Amino acid sequence: LPAATAAVYKQWIPNTNFETASNWDKGRVPCASDVVHFEKDKVVSVFVRSPHMLTDMYLPLDGELVLAAGAGFTAFDGSWDPGCDSGGTLRFTDAEHREWFDPTLWQDVLPSGEPKPSGPIFSVDEERVPCRYDDVVFQPETSFRVNIDSSQPVIHLRSISVMGQELNTPASWAGYLGGPSAPLQFHGNGTLQVTGTGCPDKSGCVCGNALDGPRICAALLRASGRQCPEPACQSPLQPLGHCCGVCGATINLDFTPDFDLQKYQDRLVQELLSQPKYAGVQMAISKVHKAQTFLGILSRSSPPLIQIVLIDDRAGVQAGTAAEQLAADIVENAAQHGEALGISSVKMEVATGSTASGQVGSHPVSRITAGTVMGLLFSLLFLGGILFLYRRGKMRLPALRPPWPWDRVEEPASPAPASDQGFDNPVFNVEPPGADLGEETPKDLQVFYLNPLYDASETET
Repeated sequence: LPAATAAVYKQWIPNTNFETASNWDKGRVPCASDVVHFEKDKVVSVFVRSPHMLTDMYLPLDGELVLAAGAGFTAFDGSWDPGCDSGGTLRFTDAEHREWFDPTLWQDVLPSGEPKPSGPIFSVDEERVPCRYDDVVFQPETSFRVNIDSSQPVIHLRSISVMGQELNTPASWAGYLGGPSAPLQFHGNGTLQVTGTGCPDKSGCVCGNALDGPRICAALLRASGRQCPEPACQSPLQPLGHCCGVCGATINLDFTPDFDLQKYQDRLVQELLSQPKYAGVQMAISKVHKAQTFLGILSRSSPPLIQIVLIDDRAGVQAGTAAEQLAADIVENAAQHGEALGISSVKMEVATGSTASGQVGSHPVSRITAGTVMGLLFSLLFLGGILFLYRRGKMRLPALRPPWPWDRVEEPASPAPASDQGFDNPVFNVEPPGADLGEETPKDLQVFYLNPLYDASETET
């Protein structure tokens, strides 16, 4: 298959089979003298592979027993059973808590259904559960019950195989959901949708489980003791899509339309990871979205990049050192052949068990220059916008220049407080009556005015 359409198969591990010892509270399969008890209010789907003899059996109000060819139940006739000395009551354990987004309940398998051999490639935690272009496999001749609670509106998948039947079209999946078994096998608020299409981009596709990242990490930590293991390095790295910090190195690649993820992964495995000095180093490589911010505001969309996570099996102060060396070789290889591989830039971050933790490198240097130029450009645009608003009268700015000594002028003396003695009239040169507001004006007071334009002697006759 072309690299862009190579399928990834993830198989659900637990089952609800009658013959699975871990499905019973006493850790063994019921025998002839036992009483089998299913909780009446628990929904179950139980596959039965072989015939069984029982003393008694209590069934649930809602459930199903799926019988294989030749399987069934008969009543115990009291004869001696060498494998069942003393009878008892066995209860079927609760399967409601098994969650779709629990990474510990999935495993990578080959198209044949066999477990995928272990190797130098691993997956970050969000990609350990089925991604939107993966094929999901429930083992043939097994029953199951899975909680599909999700923060996603719809959980997209390429296909789902149930009871050996592959459902790879929306119509076939819709038909299965309308049958009697689906409500007993899947429960929760999530919605599974089969698309039948694989990843269409040769540079890879984003997994699509970011919204359920907290759910994935909660399930993973619950299974491992509710806390991440203590890393050996002082400043562990936090890869995108991974729940706990790691010692080692991460590499972020910006790519061009010529980049082929599967071919590049094969190249790294064959040319670098296969070297004896890198024995014990593991690599995870995938396309991710890295959230970006501008002026403190989270961008709604972010460009995808290729994330490479490198870890090793070294301990103590040596933890992550082999991964660091491999990361340096990958960066050097990308610097030499990046254009032919479809790689436009490389950024590396390292955290090891030594004191030199958290080192960051970026290639090429032109990206730093470009970042500086972009920063200056945005600053000029910001200042230009303020000046435009100020010139248009839309914004008032405070005085930015402090007053200098030579700019100071003598401030006019503050006017004396208003006197309660009235005021001087420059025309009539008399004080108005009642100038003293604290005294009443005498009623018989006569007031005479001197008019400079009028001579009183001219009127006397």
